[in-house]
Amino acid sequence: MMLRKAFGALLAVLTFGTVLVVTAAPSQAAVACSGTVTFSYAFPTSNPVAELVIYYNSTNGGTNSACMYHRGAAYGSSARTSVQVARCAETSGTGYCTATAISTKDNGDYLYYAGPRGVTGTANNCVDAYGEIDWAGKTYYIHSGRQGC
Repeated sequence: MMLRKAFGALLAVLTFGTVLVVTAAPSQAAVACSGTVTFSYAFPTSNPVAELVIYYNSTNGGTNSACMYHRGAAYGSSARTSVQVARCAETSGTGYCTATAISTKDNGDYLYYAGPRGVTGTANNCVDAYGEIDWAGKTYYIHSGRQGC
């Protein structure tokens, strides 16, 4: 009986410890809307309302983050805005991305930007980001294609 209680307590501690490790891991991959800009595109080209920017820094084996900014008339106005970024299997070239890791999607009503969202382990891989903003009755999409190769 005593052995069962001790085993049960040990199992509970191990399970709790595992949960803590799993829960703590994402915070190590914190991303920011800062670093070296590897891609930037504002749309539409005349009087832009949105800009998708991809950043790179060398932490965690290379970390790329993406932010979708409000520009022009959309700046400071609440609008549904989203952004997401993926690490690609490809290490060079252009075209489609075979995703090996995908960030969560940031999607909400924002005044200035959505993001950051990021992926790690990108030092030798391409990345691909996508953003959108609903503004003045239209949805504006920006897709980076393969970048940072």
